[in-house]
Amino acid sequence: MSDLVRFEGVSCRYGRDAVLVGIDLALGEGDFVGVVGPSGSGKTTLLRAMAGIIPASTGVILRDRKVGVGYVPQVETVNWYFPVTVLQVVLMARIGGRLTPWSSKQDVGRANEVLDRLGIGDLASRHIRELSGGQQQRVFIARAMLREPALLLMDEPTSGVDVRTRHDVMHLIHELHHEGLAVVLTTHDLNGIAAHLPELICLNREVIARGKPSEVMSPEVLERTYGAPVEVLQHGGMPVVVEHYETDVREGEHHEHSA
Repeated sequence: MSDLVRFEGVSCRYGRDAVLVGIDLALGEGDFVGVVGPSGSGKTTLLRAMAGIIPASTGVILRDRKVGVGYVPQVETVNWYFPVTVLQVVLMARIGGRLTPWSSKQDVGRANEVLDRLGIGDLASRHIRELSGGQQQRVFIARAMLREPALLLMDEPTSGVDVRTRHDVMHLIHELHHEGLAVVLTTHDLNGIAAHLPELICLNREVIARGKPSEVMSPEVLERTYGAPVEVLQHGGMPVVVEHYETDVREGEHHEHSA
């Protein structure tokens, strides 16, 4: 399989602060990868660099110009009170993120097809603030899909939703992958999401490990990733991460440290 995107010694900075350091990474056709790591570890920056939104400060990012990339941001970063409908949000994929009245009939037809495919075709004229969390996520997946990508990048796609919605969103993502999309998603949910993905990248400014969850979800790797002791149990052949607490009594104070 050919590489869709390859990082060679890539570092990314915001101002003077290095967010990613020395990343060597390749993603190919058919990959389905989760990226895990603590807040501030560079997960969002990694996705944005893959999407071409931010450049490498050092190193090289190689991407086939023919490869379409769809990017789904965290829903928490979206201004849900901006006066746009579901259909208008999806059409922004065709016009570089701008809102204009000049979308072609072909674009409108294709957008409606994608919305129907994702089960929200009846919401096309609805204002985005009127949607549930799962519907909001599907809108931005639809916008990404309108680019007809080979690689779908998703930043915390199940953040802030209930268990049922999380299940529905992940079922949809699995369906899209089975239809041929390569998928990379970030998640904080080690047990509910990460443990059930085919492959994981543990990231903390650099790639700590990459492999199957059973291979990389070990106490040693996760402690290096999160900077705190982590206990990992096996349940039904699956790794289960347990928060590890250390209690110190120093001059009458109680200290707890958790992963």
